[in-house]
Amino acid sequence: MDVYISIDMEGIAGIATIDQIVRGGGGYRNAQEMMTGEANAAIEGAFAAGADNVLINDSHGTMDNLLARDLDRRARVIQGSPKAQCMASGLGENHGVALFIGYHAAAGAPGVLAHTFSSDFGAVRLNNRPVTEAEVNGLLAAQHGVPIGLVTGDNEVCAATAAAFPGVITVPVKTAEGVHAANSVHPSTAQDLIRAGAAAAVEKAATVEPLELPEKFVFEVGFQIPLAAEIAASTPGAERVDQLTVRCEAPDANGVIDLVNIWATIAGHSARSRLPMLAVR
Repeated sequence: MDVYISIDMEGIAGIATIDQIVRGGGGYRNAQEMMTGEANAAIEGAFAAGADNVLINDSHGTMDNLLARDLDRRARVIQGSPKAQCMASGLGENHGVALFIGYHAAAGAPGVLAHTFSSDFGAVRLNNRPVTEAEVNGLLAAQHGVPIGLVTGDNEVCAATAAAFPGVITVPVKTAEGVHAANSVHPSTAQDLIRAGAAAAVEKAATVEPLELPEKFVFEVGFQIPLAAEIAASTPGAERVDQLTVRCEAPDANGVIDLVNIWATIAGHSARSRLPMLAVR
C-alpha cells in the first residue's frame, strides 16, 4: 500500500502562537523540529503497519517547513509553493489511505490558530456550509477514491473531522484554550500517539470509505478587505455576493483548490497593498 501524508503546523503539539508558525519568529525553529517529529511518527507508524511507500506533503505556509534531512529516509517529501493541488499535492489513485497531521479548525470556529487556507480569508463555505481545510482536501482525495484514515491536531478539528469523515481515527494532541493558547501533551507523547494512530489507520484502510462527493461545488469566501473581493469577483463564473463575499461554482474538488490558490494570492497581495490610514485632521 502507498500512504499519503499531508502535514500542517498549527495542529502540532506544543504550538499555539503566531511567533511559532511564521518564519522569522522566535519560536519557529522549535516548531519546525516538533513538526518534523510528528511527521516521522506518522511515517514510522505507516511503515510499521505494512506501507510500501510513503509520500509526505509539507502543507503549511510557504510549504518548506519540514527539516528534510531529519525525516525518515524511507519517505519522499514534497516541499515548496505554489503547488497546483496545494495541501493535497501528490495525492493520487495509487494511495490506499491519506493521513492529515497537524491540522486545525475552520475560520471562525473555536480552535488554536483556526483559519481556512489563508489568514486573509474570513468565513469559507462550500455549498453554504463552513468547511475545514481537511474537508476540502478530503473531497479531493475522494475524487481519487482515497479515504482519510487519520486526522491529528487540537480537540476542535478532531471533533469536526470525526463527524465528517467515515471511519476516521482522530488523535487530539492538545485542547484549545483560545485562538493563541493551548493545553498540549508533551511532543514525545504526541509522537507516540500519532505513531499508533497512523499504524491503526493503515491497518484498517481497506475498510474505510472515501468522503461522498456532493452534486455541486459552490465555493464562497468572505474576504477581509473589499479590494480583494473586488478583484476575486473577476474570476470567470464568480459573483460578488456583498462587499466582502465572493461565490463561484467549481466543476469538482480540484476546481475548488484552484479557487483557493487564486483567491488566496489575490487576498495576500491586496492586504499588502492597502494604503496606511490617513490621520484625521
